[in-house]
Amino acid sequence: MKVRIVNKSDHNLPKYETPASAGMDLRANLLEPVELKPLERALIPTGLYIELPVGYEAQVRPRSGLAAKFGITLLNTPGTIDADYRGEIKVILVNLSNTDYLVSDGDRIAQMIISAHVQAELEEVEILNETERGAGGFGHTGRK
Repeated sequence: MKVRIVNKSDHNLPKYETPASAGMDLRANLLEPVELKPLERALIPTGLYIELPVGYEAQVRPRSGLAAKFGITLLNTPGTIDADYRGEIKVILVNLSNTDYLVSDGDRIAQMIISAHVQAELEEVEILNETERGAGGFGHTGRK
């Protein structure tokens, strides 16, 4: 599948790093570094604009290395880019660590996954069919 993209950054286009990769890394497109203090968030631009086919979305997700090593993750995860959105892709980074974190131009800050989706037709009913699970949720099956 081809996706049209405009790149207004000084960085290469996102790409799959391995043949089996699901996501492409997004890079910060900054004129100057952004310092994230503990529990602070910032909207980081990428300089990228995409045109997805109808029936597809782009999901913006955290990078596991940033989360595990530095406590940097994304809010509104996964962020959804709809097929009719034409604005710049921006990433809501948050610092969940106890130390400041500096985001610099070109840093890999998130990953983007292109995914097919369907639009459901909702049918209002009075009751739902029963299942064995029922209304059990939020860890009702235990830890082990």
